[in-house]
Amino acid sequence: MIEEIRISSLGVIDASTLELGPGLTVITGETGAGKTMIVTALGLLLGGRSDSGAVRVGARHARVEGVVLVSDLPGLRAAVEEAGGEVEDDRVVLARNVSAEGRSRAFVGGATVPVSGLVAVAEPLVAVHGQSDQHRLLQAKAQRAALDSFGGPALAELLASWTTLFDRLRVVEAELDDVVAHARERAREADLLRFGLEEVEQVAPEPGEDEQLAAEETRLGFADTLRAAAEQAREALSSDEGSPDALATTSAARTALDGVRSHDAEAGELADRLAEVTYLLSDVAADVAGYASRIDTDPARLAGVSERRAALTALTRKYGDTLDEVLAWSEQAASRLLELDGTDERVEQLRAEQTGLREELGAVALRLTAARVEAAARLADEVTTELALLAMPHARLGIEVRQHESAAPAPGDQPTGGPLRVGDRWLRYARSGVDEVELLLAANTGTEARPLHKGASGGELSRVMLALEVALAGTSPVPTFVFDEVDAGVGGAAAVEVGRRLAQLARTAQVLVVTHLPQVAAYADRHVVVRKSHDGSVTSSGLTLLDEEAREVELSRMMAGLAGSETAVAHARELLEVAQPARALA
Repeated sequence: MIEEIRISSLGVIDASTLELGPGLTVITGETGAGKTMIVTALGLLLGGRSDSGAVRVGARHARVEGVVLVSDLPGLRAAVEEAGGEVEDDRVVLARNVSAEGRSRAFVGGATVPVSGLVAVAEPLVAVHGQSDQHRLLQAKAQRAALDSFGGPALAELLASWTTLFDRLRVVEAELDDVVAHARERAREADLLRFGLEEVEQVAPEPGEDEQLAAEETRLGFADTLRAAAEQAREALSSDEGSPDALATTSAARTALDGVRSHDAEAGELADRLAEVTYLLSDVAADVAGYASRIDTDPARLAGVSERRAALTALTRKYGDTLDEVLAWSEQAASRLLELDGTDERVEQLRAEQTGLREELGAVALRLTAARVEAAARLADEVTTELALLAMPHARLGIEVRQHESAAPAPGDQPTGGPLRVGDRWLRYARSGVDEVELLLAANTGTEARPLHKGASGGELSRVMLALEVALAGTSPVPTFVFDEVDAGVGGAAAVEVGRRLAQLARTAQVLVVTHLPQVAAYADRHVVVRKSHDGSVTSSGLTLLDEEAREVELSRMMAGLAGSETAVAHARELLEVAQPARALA
């Protein structure tokens, strides 16, 4: 429920606060006072299109804030937290800024969000009905949505089943189209993969083999150089020719120091260290000698290694920068080839699933149509009853649920996206089902029921919309309804009934009405008037909550157009007394 709306620098409103509550709130005022700015402000809070022209002259920006009570709206709390906002004391503040340059900013619970984020949070809170919304009611989609909402959980469950099956069928048929249409490309891809896998299989590379072969090729290519260096190193360490070498020199140094060990302990320590060096040199000399003996010149092995490396390089040029990447490509290609080789089998699987889904859809379509027909009869009766109470005693609302037939496909042919077999008929279908819904109105006895856009005047259409909302009130999840002069074209006894039905709707939802009819305003639980003032250069409007005495004065103005008319005041008082028992919060 919306508890409060704060408006600043919007149109003729400088700064005003509209306090709301449960039940029916009406907003009245003279023509041009700024009543529609309230609806404009709500539109901005719901994420509607911003207009820099709505910013008050001389102001840098307009701002609208709405305080929403979320205690009975767990889904709203979750949406606010998902948007990054905060809920405090079971309340959240929604806000919208519109600059004079046309820039717009939106806020949810103190967090800056894109306008689409504000829409996601706020749109489910309010249903706005105005003259433009009457045109929405004329759309087949809106009429079908109203019927489905009235149908309740059973119809909603059928529609959910239909939607799930429909979405799966679309996925299956899209894949089927793709597999069949690209069969030739898939065959070419399979041939290329098969050729590549054969190349890799013939070479049969091993992980890390390229690095090992590169090292071996280098060693074989420089075998003579390596052997000469090893022999020279061994001769320097331990000479076979009697030449001075490292071992002999180190041994001599050790002997010299060992001879004076008894004169100085430090000399003994140095002699011991030289002994360790002697052992190490001896081991290294043996290892170098062994290394030199193992180096052989093998031209045949060198040629084999070079040839193998060339074969591996050919693979890395085609299938990966390294041998590991080539092996990874090989695994992926083998998996893809299995998928491509299973194309025929996949087509059969998809066709079988397509057939099954279409059969299920056909069965659900029958039940969904039956549920809609049953709901249509009930809704038509309820709206017709409401219309009688809205001073249209001879009006009848009919709701037609129809389907469009299509030619049956050729035997054995099941084209994707083609008509759906439902019972013994082939029907066009969409995500909403196989049904089209149309509201028909016979406004008077003996007249033929006609579509709303042909058979209803502006005032009649307003009452049909109100009657629909009253009938749908028990099934609508929307907590707040806003009616912007939907009583246009209505007067007299019909206006009284409009007020009474709005009051009834306000028993189950918060209702805000902008009206010019005193008969409607009399049924309000809360009456707010928009008053315009002028200081000679700037026009301003403000919102005032009226007490009972002030309401009498305002209603008398609305009825007679004269201030201070005792007759009009008496009439207003009488109207308030008549409406009192029917008020939502009476």
